[in-house]
Amino acid sequence: MRNIAFMFVGVFFGIIMTKSEAISWFRIYEMFRFESFHMYGIIGTAVVLGAAIVAIMKKTKMKTLDGELVDLKRKIPLNWKRHIIAGSIFGLGWAVIGCCPGPIYVLLGNGYSIAILFLVAALAGTFTYGLLRNKLPH
Repeated sequence: MRNIAFMFVGVFFGIIMTKSEAISWFRIYEMFRFESFHMYGIIGTAVVLGAAIVAIMKKTKMKTLDGELVDLKRKIPLNWKRHIIAGSIFGLGWAVIGCCPGPIYVLLGNGYSIAILFLVAALAGTFTYGLLRNKLPH
């Protein structure tokens, strides 16, 4: 039952990403060239919606599918340096490939087989991070 719930959320996410054109390389290109508000509108809507959902989750003391209380406390102190470095690497990859990790699966679901290359690159980056994790600033 749990996997079915996750599948429906994934399908819904894929439909939203496709219909909003957030998987379009041209829309992402426009965003990075500051030629269109489209992607900034999508990202801004996601941030506002996410903040509202988190506020509702805190207020209603929402529980996970396992019945545990959702814990949203910061677990580590904020380290701006690592976030700036990581965000820059993420943004660079996003600008070069024209795709961030979430839409890779949406692109595959829409039949864009080139996304297999994006998936392999994302997995290679994740694997490389795993190898270098102990040597990186955290």
